[in-house]
Amino acid sequence: MKSIIRHTIPIALLLASATQPVLAHRAWILPSTTVLSGDTPWVTFDAAVSNNLFFPNHRATSLDSVEAIAPDGKKVEIQNGSEGKFRSTFDLELAQEGTYRIAATRGGFGAFWKEGEERKRWRGTPEEFQKAGLQNKDGIRVSESFSRVETFVTSGQPSKTALKPTGKGLEIVFTTTHPNDLFSGEEAIFTLHLNGKPVANVEVAIIKGNDRFRNDAGETSVKTNEKGEFSITWKEAGRYWLETSVSEEGGEIEGVPFSKRASYAATFEVLPE
Repeated sequence: MKSIIRHTIPIALLLASATQPVLAHRAWILPSTTVLSGDTPWVTFDAAVSNNLFFPNHRATSLDSVEAIAPDGKKVEIQNGSEGKFRSTFDLELAQEGTYRIAATRGGFGAFWKEGEERKRWRGTPEEFQKAGLQNKDGIRVSESFSRVETFVTSGQPSKTALKPTGKGLEIVFTTTHPNDLFSGEEAIFTLHLNGKPVANVEVAIIKGNDRFRNDAGETSVKTNEKGEFSITWKEAGRYWLETSVSEEGGEIEGVPFSKRASYAATFEVLPE
């Protein structure tokens, strides 16, 4: 099918100008532990969007958006799920040895405009928008977004099958450092991809958890190089949250201004030396 989106700006301009600062509301998935051993261990997870890292005080994450990938690359069922006001919880049985990837993803395509003082919203696909006849609405704009929030746990020896990139949206490709092999004082090297390709010159923010108890959140920012790589040297053990995003302006669909946004967040556990 011929694309109905026109005049998308070059990717270099997108990345050079559109990286967003860390938002006040932070989405995260927090495992009770990340490295385990023994026969079929279990892990409990909290998932929420909050003002302070790992203190649920804004809203719960919908469990409909959460999936777990087992070491063999297949989806595995989360168990004992519960959605509360401020957080969701669920369990995962690690029946296979190796590394699991747990992620919450959301995506959408929508249009926004005002009729009088009332704000209107429409959601669907680009093809449905083309047929809906909305392009003449006063002040209408169209946007597409995709977000990924994830974490990783390992039973026994680490593995990489579950870590294979999906090729959709922003995500980390673990070409050098395994996400469950992080220690204080050591350097971790990751690669950032957007829709399956490395992205350069993108800022990545890293914050240690429990910022509720610090006057300064202690945010560290690094930037991806021409290969999409960035590195972090963990100053101390603990749980860390990583976030990055990119936006694109300047396209159009059916003559309507069109923008895109992709975001990524992950929780890592850094162990003592």
